[in-house]
Amino acid sequence: MPGFRYEQFCPLARAAEILGERWTLLILRELACGPQRFSDLRRRLPGISSSVLSQRLEALEGRGLLAREPQPPPAPALLYRLTGEGEALRPVLRELLRFGVRHLDPVRAGDHLEPSWTPLALSAFARREAVPRRTIAIRIPDAGAEVAVIVSGGRGGTRVERRSGPAEAILRADPLALLGLLSGRLDAAEALESGAIEVEGDAGALRDLPALFDLADVMARPTENEPG
Repeated sequence: MPGFRYEQFCPLARAAEILGERWTLLILRELACGPQRFSDLRRRLPGISSSVLSQRLEALEGRGLLAREPQPPPAPALLYRLTGEGEALRPVLRELLRFGVRHLDPVRAGDHLEPSWTPLALSAFARREAVPRRTIAIRIPDAGAEVAVIVSGGRGGTRVERRSGPAEAILRADPLALLGLLSGRLDAAEALESGAIEVEGDAGALRDLPALFDLADVMARPTENEPG
């Protein structure tokens, strides 16, 4: 395949050649959120040019990581989606999310944030061991609509599903407020009082929400330059 080569017979070098070019990982992140049109990707990746996006999509398609399929009427268009080979990268994206969150702060001027990234992030920090048995619906405002997520906990860990459904409580919060709740940096009672979040149903369920995720643990993990 054309492109940068490390000239090393090493699986990691091959992976870096495929995934290491600028924008490639972010394109894969977008498609991990669901199939996208070319125009959707342009909007969600501010700063990328049409020509670079076309090149990256062509390269990923050539590697078998994504495919194009027609979008059904009434708005016919081509959709880009992950193939089985592309879906196999989800654990890689998960670990990169878990690494990146330790280096996330502070929010930088001009940073773009898509509410629809939230389900992917929640899945990355969902606990895999037994957690409190709770079912909480999360609604994240998104350009006049909402991203709907159901978070359910139990003996098998935490499950994150992008859908609507019945729940003990419905939490409405923007992505930054949700990050604050899950990391323990934002107190639920104070957030309710200030209007930073809204809750319908059993507000007490929010006390268990951070326990369904290990975000606070990951963010507190010391880096090489920190004591601990």
